[in-house]
Amino acid sequence: MKEGRKLKSIDPMNMVSSYIMPHRNGASNLFKSYVDITETENFIRKKRSEGKKGLGLMHIVMASYVRTIATLPAINRFIRGQKIYARNSIDMCLTIKKQMELSAPETVIKIPAKPEDTIDDVYSNTTKLIVENKDEGAQNGMDVTAKFLRYIPGVLLKFVVWFLKTMDYFGMLPSFLIRVSPFHGSVFFTNMGSLGIDPIYHHLYDFGNLPLFCAIGKKKTKYQTQSDGSVKKMRIIELTVVCDERICDGHYYATAFKTWKKYIENPNILTVPPEKIIIDE
Repeated sequence: MKEGRKLKSIDPMNMVSSYIMPHRNGASNLFKSYVDITETENFIRKKRSEGKKGLGLMHIVMASYVRTIATLPAINRFIRGQKIYARNSIDMCLTIKKQMELSAPETVIKIPAKPEDTIDDVYSNTTKLIVENKDEGAQNGMDVTAKFLRYIPGVLLKFVVWFLKTMDYFGMLPSFLIRVSPFHGSVFFTNMGSLGIDPIYHHLYDFGNLPLFCAIGKKKTKYQTQSDGSVKKMRIIELTVVCDERICDGHYYATAFKTWKKYIENPNILTVPPEKIIIDE
């Protein structure tokens, strides 16, 4: 298997769930949470003053997810051929617009990461790919593939997509297609906050194997009553997540989401590699 290795020592219920719920959207759970970014914003200002131009909340969220995978790797699993696999890599998909104009085209970049990556690693890799793909006339593999498919007549295109899905089911999709596909990866991010709106619940795709889609909302101010009766002013964002419930159980997901939130709220942790990396077995 190109992308991962089949897991055998998993809970029986997880093993049969993909047969009971064969489609990803039918196995989707929706989750929403707010994250206190008061300290996160201070961290971002500090990093920018150190020369990390353009470092923002998106980088923190992504680096925090990479760190969560390092310690809770089951959230990086995927379903193929109704079997559960542990992914061999971390690949984060992100939609970017060439320019912030209504008529400007969109593209998707695929950001590779390693469990030991720090916030600086994620920032550097992401910035490099964004710059490359925003260059005038730049076309990545996904753009070229989509343009090619566009010229196939509708009836024939329907057959081509069916054929690709069948190949994907049996793990026979060519490696070059998996590398450029925005439907294959660890997680898909979309930053709705950059558009000034709240996050949506974005569906998962029945093609490919993405197990999780995260949308990030705009920054807000929240006032929260404390146990002593005082009122605390907080800067927050809302995260919405749509996840494939078949890759791990609810307790594991809950632990992962709490861990992810902890890293976003305390980004100083991300400046050094993790003390220990857990291998999914």
